[in-house]
Amino acid sequence: MSVFNLFRRPRLALITGAVLLGTALPTYAFSDDEARRAILELRQQVRQMNEQDQHTRLMFADQLEMMRQEIAQLRGKVETLSWQNSQNQQVAEQTQSLISDPQEQAAYEAAMDLYRNGQYQDAASGFGTFIEAYPTSSQIDDVRFFEGSSLYATKRFSAAIQKLQALINASPTSPRAPDALMVIASSQVEMNDLASAKKTLEQIVKDYPESPAAETANNRLQLLQ
Repeated sequence: MSVFNLFRRPRLALITGAVLLGTALPTYAFSDDEARRAILELRQQVRQMNEQDQHTRLMFADQLEMMRQEIAQLRGKVETLSWQNSQNQQVAEQTQSLISDPQEQAAYEAAMDLYRNGQYQDAASGFGTFIEAYPTSSQIDDVRFFEGSSLYATKRFSAAIQKLQALINASPTSPRAPDALMVIASSQVEMNDLASAKKTLEQIVKDYPESPAAETANNRLQLLQ
């Protein structure tokens, strides 16, 4: 073996090693880039999952709030109807002894019979006719109240609010004023105007704290919180 060959082999080995090492480096770098991309993709997926989870929680909270409001509306409607029935019976009994004109009494009773029988559309017309015929009747506030209540029962909520608000404006100290406000609040709830309903209920509690309607208004306010 020549001296040239002796020195040639180690040199060849070094060159070969360097070539092999140089070939392996890009492969190692490529794997590192892939790992980085995988980590970034994983982080993005985790972020998206967190966002979706937050969105789901918000939707669930909204659904719970809607259900709570619907339950409040139903409970309030039951309370209002129960309260109205008891009040209406008392007023009907009192009115029979206060109206002295037989024709006026007959007109009132005809409208009240329609109301008691659930014929609210006809009752509203009957009460309206009574108001036109007997605008100075001693029972005009009660008649206006039942007219508004009849409109409420037929789901003519805007008209009911208008009629009842007119009663309150004309006779703010009338015993029927807090009753009228209660039906106004119920109409506002039906129209999904909860902010106005709360203000109306608060007005009952503030302006008529000793009235039977004030207790009902307090209960409704708790349900609408």
